[in-house]
Amino acid sequence: MLITAEIISALRLMARIVISRPIVILTRSCYTSDFLCSDFNKTGTHMPLAERVLTGDIRAAARLMRDIDDNRPQAIDDLKQIYPRTGKAYIIGITGPPGAGKSTLVDQLTAAFRTQGKKVGVVAIDPTSPFTGGAILGDRIRMNRHATDEGVFIRSLATRGALGGLSRSTADVALVMDALGMDIVIIETVGVGQDEVDIVKAAHTTCVVMVPGLGDDIQAIKAGILEIGDIFVVNKADRDGADRTARELSTMLEFRAAPEGSWNPQVLKTEAQRNTGIDELVREILLHREHLISSGSINDFLRERNERHFTDILRDSLFKRALEHMAADATLERIVTGMCDHTIDPYSAAEQVLAGILERR
Repeated sequence: MLITAEIISALRLMARIVISRPIVILTRSCYTSDFLCSDFNKTGTHMPLAERVLTGDIRAAARLMRDIDDNRPQAIDDLKQIYPRTGKAYIIGITGPPGAGKSTLVDQLTAAFRTQGKKVGVVAIDPTSPFTGGAILGDRIRMNRHATDEGVFIRSLATRGALGGLSRSTADVALVMDALGMDIVIIETVGVGQDEVDIVKAAHTTCVVMVPGLGDDIQAIKAGILEIGDIFVVNKADRDGADRTARELSTMLEFRAAPEGSWNPQVLKTEAQRNTGIDELVREILLHREHLISSGSINDFLRERNERHFTDILRDSLFKRALEHMAADATLERIVTGMCDHTIDPYSAAEQVLAGILERR
């Protein structure tokens, strides 16, 4: 492989991130040290991990996030303890197609909220390779200037095969940031297409980031992602066609049959690289927050989000229980063999497995 100047520059930048603040910026491997992840506080007294998170211990939060993402059973007990102390953070979703400048926009939003004295958590989602199972997790490189800021916590997650633009552990990681005392939690999705819209069910305010030149009017109309935005951002507005893209988005939004008194999404133009239009975007996010509270819409949103969170946990738990049940006596292998020779249909097999789980209770 040819080592170019760009690769060397990127490696040097990543090395500076590791040196400057490994616990906040990096993932997984940096949290495995027994010294860094010790269950003792500064006075040498043993403290449960959940209690340390609630006192603002960044290392404890990093360790708990790792346990959550690795699906370790002990993380559930800690989540049970911190859940009653959550619900204060405001969650902002940043979504859009690849190359729209989402990471740079998140970097600028983080800086803007920090000037207001807000603590900011960032959850950056990167796609997992379907072939190798790996993920670069490189979005945080664009946020390197926040590496030494005690008021910023950045966590990268891989999708690990999850669809919808988020990772399976996104909601729980955001919960830990809430318990840690973050005022704002920004979730940056993977580069999405037409139907990866799970972010709208997780974030109070969803910002859809577009850039000029992504397609014609028909392409934009059929994109389901345009139906979820509370705010639409045309980033890289210095490019040719930015004004046209903003006009087309505004025109399409006018055709939306919104109930009277509901939020009216605006189309804003930004140049994240130059920090242009960021103040206006922050102002619009805060206006949307005020609308949710004053209209009472936030209550409906929270009920829907909590219902989805619970059903996701329930589904995952039942699936895990089913796999354990089938592994005990090679049931899965028998079912697959029967399906191959068409002596067993998958529908009856699923009913039998579920019945077996219920009987064992």
